[in-house]
Order: sequence, then C-alpha cells, then structure tokens
Amino acid sequence: MIKVEGLTKRYARHVAVNNISFEVGKGEIVGFLGKNGAGKTTTMRVLTCFLPPSAGKASVAGFDVVDQSLDVRKNIGYLPETPPLYPEMEIGDYLTFVAKLKGIASNDVPKRVDEVIGRTALGDVRNKIIGKLSKGYRQRVGIAQAIIHNPPVLILDEPTSGLDPEQQREARQLIASLSGDHTIILSTHILSEVEQSCSKVIIINAGEIVAVDSVANLHLRRKGGEMVAIQVAGAPESEVRQKLELVRGVARVMPKDAPEGFVAFEIESLEQNAIRPDLARAIVESGWDLSELRTVGESLEEIFLDLTKSEATKAKATQEVAQ
Repeated sequence: MIKVEGLTKRYARHVAVNNISFEVGKGEIVGFLGKNGAGKTTTMRVLTCFLPPSAGKASVAGFDVVDQSLDVRKNIGYLPETPPLYPEMEIGDYLTFVAKLKGIASNDVPKRVDEVIGRTALGDVRNKIIGKLSKGYRQRVGIAQAIIHNPPVLILDEPTSGLDPEQQREARQLIASLSGDHTIILSTHILSEVEQSCSKVIIINAGEIVAVDSVANLHLRRKGGEMVAIQVAGAPESEVRQKLELVRGVARVMPKDAPEGFVAFEIESLEQNAIRPDLARAIVESGWDLSELRTVGESLEEIFLDLTKSEATKAKATQEVAQ
C-alpha cells in the first residue's frame, strides 16, 4: 500500500531524508520510529503530498505522490502532529464539514458522521465546542476526521504526543481497532507505543533508515551471539556455573536472582553459536533439574539506542574498549 524508493528531501544544504526505501503492506500497522529531528515528519509530509521529494519515488495505494497527488489524497487519512481542528466548532458540525470537503455524498454524510463518532468514542461530547475539549479528545477528533471518508491508508504523525498515560492507552487501543480496515503508518519516538500497537518497525536516524523488521525479530537482535536464560533446581551455584562455562560456544555466564532452592544464570554465546541444546544436555547429564531454558531478546529500547547511536559515538566507544 505504501512504497518508498530512494526518497531524498533536501532543504537548501540540509538533507532531512537521505535515500530511504521501505514498503508497508496491506493491513499492516507500522511504527516509524526515530528521535526528534530524525526525518519522520518530513517523510510523512512527502507521503501525504504536502512536500515534493528532492529525489526518489513514493507511492500510496498505487498512486505516485508527485504525478498523482490528488488520487493519493483521496486514498489517505492524515493526522498531523497538531490536528487540523477549528476550535470554535462543535464536533458534529466539524465532522460534517470535513465529510463534505472529502467528497462524501450529502445523503451519506449524517450516517458517516455517526459511524466515526461511534468508532472514536465521541458520542458523549459530540455537541461540545472543540476548543473546550481535553487534548485526548482533540486527538480522537483528529483521528475521526482522518477516517471520515474510510480511506485505505492512514498516516498518523505522533498520534499520542502530549497525552497523559491513560490517554495514550486509549489512543493506542483506538489505532489498533482500525487495523482491520486500514493500512496504518504512525510516526513516534515512544518505544512502548510501537511495542503495543505495531507489527513492524522502521527505525530512522539522521535521515537514514537503520532497521526495518518485525517487533519480534528486533527483540532477538544481539551484536554477539544469542543470550539464554537458564534456571536449575537442587544444585550448588558454583558447580552449575562451572559446568556452564565449559560448554562449547559460551562467552559469558552471569548469575541472576532466583527463588529459594533454585539458581539462575544468563549465558551469552560467542557469535554464530547456538548453545541451548548443549546447555540443556550439560544440566541433565549432571543430574540436576532444568526448570527453565529460554532465549532472551534485547529490549526495544536497547536496540533503538544502539541503532541510532551516531557514528562518532560508536567510534569513540570502540576506541575506549581498545584502550
């Protein structure tokens, strides 16, 4: 539904987005993750035809953002970081106005307004002035105007920015409920939002894509080998540790807190070594009870910080390790 190929956007000498490429399939909820200033909003503005690209191509719902911009706009619902609301209007009147602007037939407008008000849980406040709403309700109205014409693609720029934790939870639930009917790409710098709402993550840093993967696969990324958590019952900690350290391919064995009667460790393997079968065999052959053996993935926060670390910082860290 969204295809980006070699997209670049320059502002004078500043390159905001540099030769990025990615695809978003039908029905996916994709998190566009990056620090403030990473290029998320610029990419969104190109996809929604607010800005022309300096180079490369982008298409939405099969339409080119440069040559077929009107068709792109008909097929997207867009929620910018600041929702395009008229604070002096009532919610119902505003959504009726937007529905007419987006070409919905006059006879269908009341029904469609009722549908999106129900979908976004605005029924109790539909007759309120928008300017008197809380930030959370204004975001709901912003989403309602984005889906009023039932577009196949939703592009949401920082949809939970400035909301309190309860409002963020409600906004995430609303976005998740839209996934069956819409392809959604949402930009954010909030890691928990991506983990709870998205099936795939695109990470951008300094205008360049540094990772495109599913949330599950990102959690399993490690720079060295795999990390395994193990828990053993009825055995001395020192003996278990010694046995684990002798397993081929083990790089480090780190003791962890465990319930009474158990000992626990996290074991990191050398690169390209799968150690779980050998770890299990070592414990069982020693006559101990193996109560837990599982792979431990990095947190999304650790992955994000590693991938968005500047080259200068990486070089400095490498130099410090060498010293």
